[in-house]
Amino acid sequence: MVASRLYGPVQQDLALVEEVIGSLRQVDYQPLAQMLELVLSTSGKRLRPALVLLAGTFGHYRLDLLVPLAASVELLHTATLVHDDVIDSADTRRGRPTVNSVFHNSTCVMLGDYMFAHAAELVARTGNIRVIRLFAHTLMVMARGEITQDMSAYDSRQDVQEYLHRIAGKTASLFATACEGGAIVAEEPEEWIQALREYGYNLGMAFQIVDDILDFTGDEAEMGKPVGSDLMQGTLTLPSLLLMQRYPADNPVQRFFRERTEDHLQQAVLMVRESDIPAESYAMANQFCRRALEALSPLPATEARRTLEELAQYILERRS
Repeated sequence: MVASRLYGPVQQDLALVEEVIGSLRQVDYQPLAQMLELVLSTSGKRLRPALVLLAGTFGHYRLDLLVPLAASVELLHTATLVHDDVIDSADTRRGRPTVNSVFHNSTCVMLGDYMFAHAAELVARTGNIRVIRLFAHTLMVMARGEITQDMSAYDSRQDVQEYLHRIAGKTASLFATACEGGAIVAEEPEEWIQALREYGYNLGMAFQIVDDILDFTGDEAEMGKPVGSDLMQGTLTLPSLLLMQRYPADNPVQRFFRERTEDHLQQAVLMVRESDIPAESYAMANQFCRRALEALSPLPATEARRTLEELAQYILERRS
């Protein structure tokens, strides 16, 4: 799918979301302005806010409510990345310096908190208590997913079900909230709200699985991070779990967790690349995409629905 047409009928309206996010940089304290500039200077694909707008097209498409919600979802996502980089001591993200590589970690934690607060203020602009409660619940679920990931670092006693539960909280919950929140604000029928939530959840699951596959098979320049970054941080993902399932007695993942050498890491990456594990992982991502498409069945056949269907295919084909 061509990037300029990625989000179909809401592509142009995303500029309004960019304006709201950009306004966050307008602060009168220079160090904070510098940090926000560093974090917000790259727009990314804006998939999550686009989902808010797309979900809103099936009801009363009120940009005065949908745009702040979309911006809040993106800021919430970005704030979690700031905290992730602090936890991982990451120097780069998407090929650019992280804010914690320039400023103190403690300051960056507070920056993430500042962005969480700003996201909460934006969602409050909807004036919709159901959406505000949904936002708060999602933040708790995401935080729990991050805590689970952090507490299980370098622990090889994990299985695929635990992994799926973790990414449901860490990633899929925000995708689900983006779609559900947009539908709620647009005052859509409850059946449609739940259908869009189910779509978002399954799309988010597929998105994270593909992300985890690319961590082994992707191009470092395209991804903006080293191949094998998840294992470096002690995070077990679907490809590494499948590798351990196949070689339970001895495998480079367990060896790397015991003795963190570059050789063990590269062996793990190579074994995954040269096996059918990426294909098996893509098959699971495809299952979630199929469920996402099935969830859309109650919705009318509009351009927005067609765009949501195309996004499911895009998720499987993306390379960064």
